[in-house]
Amino acid sequence: MEAGKSSTSVSNGCVDYKGRIADKQATGGWKASPFVIVNEVAERLAFFAIAVNMVNYMVRELHQPLPEAATHVTDWIGAAHILALLGAFLADAYLGRFRTIIIFSCIYAVGMVVLTISASVDSLRPPYCPKKPCIPASSGQTAFLYCALALIALGTGGIKPCISSFGADQFDESDTKEAPKNGVWVGLGFGIPTAAMIISIVILSAGFSKYRYQKPVGSAFTRFVQVIVVSLRNHVRGVEVGREADLYEVETRESDIRGAKKLPHTEQYRFLDKAAVITDPECNTKNRWRLCTVTQVEELKSFVRVLPVWASTIALGISFAQLSTFFIQQANIMDRKIGPHFEIPSGSIAVFTALNGQILVPIYEKLVVPFLRAKTGHPRGITSLQRMGIGLFVSIFAMVPAALVEKKRRDHSSDRLSIFWLFPQFFLVGTAEVFTYVGQLEFFYDEATDGMRSINSAIFLSEIGIGSWLSTAIVKIVESATGGLQDGWLRNDLNASRLDYFYWILTGVNAVNFLVYLWVARRYKGRNGGGRSVRDESAVEELVRNKENADDKGEFRSQCSPIWWKGRSS
Repeated sequence: MEAGKSSTSVSNGCVDYKGRIADKQATGGWKASPFVIVNEVAERLAFFAIAVNMVNYMVRELHQPLPEAATHVTDWIGAAHILALLGAFLADAYLGRFRTIIIFSCIYAVGMVVLTISASVDSLRPPYCPKKPCIPASSGQTAFLYCALALIALGTGGIKPCISSFGADQFDESDTKEAPKNGVWVGLGFGIPTAAMIISIVILSAGFSKYRYQKPVGSAFTRFVQVIVVSLRNHVRGVEVGREADLYEVETRESDIRGAKKLPHTEQYRFLDKAAVITDPECNTKNRWRLCTVTQVEELKSFVRVLPVWASTIALGISFAQLSTFFIQQANIMDRKIGPHFEIPSGSIAVFTALNGQILVPIYEKLVVPFLRAKTGHPRGITSLQRMGIGLFVSIFAMVPAALVEKKRRDHSSDRLSIFWLFPQFFLVGTAEVFTYVGQLEFFYDEATDGMRSINSAIFLSEIGIGSWLSTAIVKIVESATGGLQDGWLRNDLNASRLDYFYWILTGVNAVNFLVYLWVARRYKGRNGGGRSVRDESAVEELVRNKENADDKGEFRSQCSPIWWKGRSS
């Protein structure tokens, strides 16, 4: 038994709040999970409460033109998800996930308070305007609102890449009893989510003694730059990597990336292997700006491998952005009455998408996955790449009913269509989201090395952000190319707009994106050289175990006695 460990100690490097090796009986598992789940639910409640209502708020209260308000919201959503890269960097390099979540949750809560003040104080909004033209918000009023949204975006960027990984940290993957549970990680209107966010911070903090903590392992981006710099330097010097190249690795059981296991060598991207080639037997083996380890090189390779998949799924974010912009505006001018006394708030129409997830996910997990597992032998029924492909295929057809319904609504604007005509487009976008985003979460988590968990979560979130920004770009291009706010397809008045044409453009974008994804997915190779996720491949795990056993026997050597990789694909 290793020093400091007992039979109930975790094996994934997590520690408790006192810095000791975490004990399974006292920390983690379902003892800690409820605190984490509450924070995640509160953050999502607050974020989506703002996202689905902000276009209406900007149009009705700040008197902004509809296309302009829609682009402001997609810009904000994009920034919130892109800032996940900052949160992941701080968590991995300096703060750890728990501290990052707490600090950015507080920033988030301050932003919610400022937003609530903005929506509640009359002097922070233009005067009430029952009839157009209306006085637009002043620069000061707009700046106050944007300050609130900036704080919320920053808070989201810190929380989102860490919360799922922090939840996963509470379960030990090597423990067969704990590992399967990892899969669970799936005005007054502003005041309620504000209170929920503040309460969630208190609840999350209350569980600190029961959590398991992964110590910061240093910045993955710094390690990436080191590999690139050293490989370029060695390339300029004429260094070549042969089939039996002497590639450097530390001789300890673990890698020299704190808390990270060693990674086996792969044959892909052999140019990067030059960073681990020993060129000077007298060099300082601790200086990673001169000599990198095999694990460090393989970490960058893992990152590079997922980039084409990441890029080829961004277009879904464009369609997803419509859920909180133009879909909501369609609902505004449709018949939302249920009975004589109740009218559905337009911002609540997004529940169609949520209900989709509540219906589809249980059916898929309980019925479809067991059936597919029996046919394919794959533990998840189908691979993550196949699951994403299904979602992207559905996304093509998601915008078709949107275009057809909008044309019908516009042609019969005198007779208000029922809001339930929007159900197909919400349902199909939700279906595409369930398949693609869950597949992406699985894929990025599976492909993440020990030192890249938060970074890979941030990559996934940045995809949603870039999709939102692309939505902004397409709106501006369409608006400019078709005649502007007065005569173009996207005007302040939807009845005078041709929003259906815009939806057909998105249908074409999704179709082209699907074809690109098929090309990328068919050529994707994981760390094992195959197309399946690395965690689905027992061969890789077996190779790692064999290598570790060999390390213990002294069969692998360090800088002065280099490792000899036999040119064999891992």
